[in-house]
Amino acid sequence: MNRFRLLVFISFALSSALAQETIQLSIMIGSSSGIDFVRDAANEYMRLHPEVAIEVLEGPARTDDLLAIYEDYFNSQEGVDILTLDVIWPGDMGDFMLDLYQFEGFSEAANEHFEAIIANNTTLEGELLAIPWFTDAGLLYYRTDLLEKYGFSDPPETWQELQSMAQVIQDGERVAGNEEFWGFVFQGREYEGLTVDALEWIASNEGGTFISSEGEVTVANPEAAEVLELVASWVDSISPPGVVDFSEEESRSVWQSGNAAFMRNWPYAYSLGNADDSAIAGKFAVAPLPAGEEGASVAGLGGWGLGIPNYSAHPEEAAAFALYLSSKAQQKQRAIAGSFAPTYPELYQDEEVLAAVPFFADFRTIVEHAVPRPSAVTSPNYAAVSRAIYRAVHTILIKERDAAEGLEVLAADLEAITGFPRVQP
Repeated sequence: MNRFRLLVFISFALSSALAQETIQLSIMIGSSSGIDFVRDAANEYMRLHPEVAIEVLEGPARTDDLLAIYEDYFNSQEGVDILTLDVIWPGDMGDFMLDLYQFEGFSEAANEHFEAIIANNTTLEGELLAIPWFTDAGLLYYRTDLLEKYGFSDPPETWQELQSMAQVIQDGERVAGNEEFWGFVFQGREYEGLTVDALEWIASNEGGTFISSEGEVTVANPEAAEVLELVASWVDSISPPGVVDFSEEESRSVWQSGNAAFMRNWPYAYSLGNADDSAIAGKFAVAPLPAGEEGASVAGLGGWGLGIPNYSAHPEEAAAFALYLSSKAQQKQRAIAGSFAPTYPELYQDEEVLAAVPFFADFRTIVEHAVPRPSAVTSPNYAAVSRAIYRAVHTILIKERDAAEGLEVLAADLEAITGFPRVQP
């Protein structure tokens, strides 16, 4: 073997050895969860840890679609190494996730996050299944310029006021020439987002939370039916007929193009709405969601955490990256650049965060009073519970059933799924 061939052989052997030593990790991010921020964080982490290679995969935006992928992973016992977990999932996924407390740094980190989120992600046996990544609560987005234009001084405090204001603004904008303008957009598709919207509507009208924390089916009541009838009347009135197929991103698309007066969405839409290419940059603000005439504003609790599935070939390395991604520094950066709500209470007093996202000054209070979906009380059957909820509510929105009938059907379905007794109104 001549010298040149020997050098080539040695170089190839060294490259192969290094490649074998590289630890390959993967993570899947929903398209509305700031995938570009995660890619940047992964690149920085790999620079600091050259022995690790991280693949960031783009998953579906809708939670139900992402859950279906995870279920395939669990069944096959292979897939990505770090899972992004909706706040409603830990209770249903306990058999497939590792306890993060077994890894270095998580016990200390857990003490710095909101206690309620840590509690949500912890099993009865004390196992931490997900480290908080960002939190969420529903908000009302409104066009400040249009409220002023049409003589409204404040955003609506009730759903009835929203309907009235949306109709006035919609009529005026259409007379002015924008036939594509609508009063209000929300999430009406048959998926988890509709369960959250329905929770906010019903709970804000004193209609309960579908299933009580004591394990009673409470959804079939006049207050719930009343508000859902109101919402159904918005479809093809102040809301586009296609709203029954909208998720967060479809709602944001209409809103950010300048074609809606009001929108229900999560905090992430704030920074996107103020981007340079946004038609509404600097023309909107956020407020608590409206309430029923006799109720109070209710925000559905959302948020995501990071967990390690039990099939991961490199759980310690995966856990280390999850800890980095959920760190205070990373959450501060995501809050400033992407308006993702932190899970560290102290960041809501950070001057740089508040300069970038002023409404975070009040958002901590909204989060602390947000209403959770009935995932804990119905675990491990919450996925089936939510499917029953959003399918029943969707039949009401598309006027296949009136609200009272649809809620009667839903109550029967929830009884069958959970075995819980029904409470008569």
